[in-house]
Amino acid sequence: MGTFTIDNKTMHFLDKGEGPVLVFGHSYLWDSAMWAPQVETLSQHYRCIVPDLWSHGQSESAPVKTRTLRDYADDVLALLDHLNIDTFSIIGLSVGGMWGAELVLKAPARVQSLVLMDTFIGYEPEVTHAKYFAMLDTIADLKLVPAPMIDMITPMFFARNAEQNTPELVAQFRSHLVGLSGQHALDITRIGRMVFGRRDTFEEVEKLTLPTLIMVGAEDSPRPPLEAQLMHDAIDGSQYVIIPEAGHISNLEQSEFVTKHLVEFLGAVIA
Repeated sequence: MGTFTIDNKTMHFLDKGEGPVLVFGHSYLWDSAMWAPQVETLSQHYRCIVPDLWSHGQSESAPVKTRTLRDYADDVLALLDHLNIDTFSIIGLSVGGMWGAELVLKAPARVQSLVLMDTFIGYEPEVTHAKYFAMLDTIADLKLVPAPMIDMITPMFFARNAEQNTPELVAQFRSHLVGLSGQHALDITRIGRMVFGRRDTFEEVEKLTLPTLIMVGAEDSPRPPLEAQLMHDAIDGSQYVIIPEAGHISNLEQSEFVTKHLVEFLGAVIA
């Protein structure tokens, strides 16, 4: 892992492989290790940069100036400038896709292609916005994730039969939620408000003219295929793939399927 400092806050990132650059964005409540199966394969032909989102993995809490996902896109651009990387592709899952789209809008000439996985670049629907902000308020007040909420959050990230098919993955995530406490839990809620209080990037969707692949788990409940279909319809020329027997963390539940489609897409659009 490498480190990069912004306003006295340290961001950690993985930098592996050589070749055209791929920048990965992980899900909320996960970290850069989430992309391990894909990085293992893609780093044989590409340089993979995988930052830990602020307050996730080994990265510290967000700088004071980082208040929105657009601000975070600036932070990632600063990291890439620090690494002397001019052009790159973005592979973003969940919040990774949200800030990834913002980064494309900020620096369209630098981004060669975009992968949006299990994400939605529109505003958070009113019902889920209220639900998630109430949950964040509770976590902030208690400075931990209460057990009933852990039982509610955990299944949201996986396919229906994940407890049987990938029990270790589910148990690992549940253990991570149990371990969130104190200031770290508070910092996580700050990032959550950035995610679920994001702006409606659909206002500029016509500017996303680069090669785009949209993938979504068939059983993704927080970011369902309907949202992915809306993005596909709005982004001219985009490709659309439904990942079978996968929930929100589709790249881990169906790693071989996802990696195969990434290899094919990137091979076709990156010279």
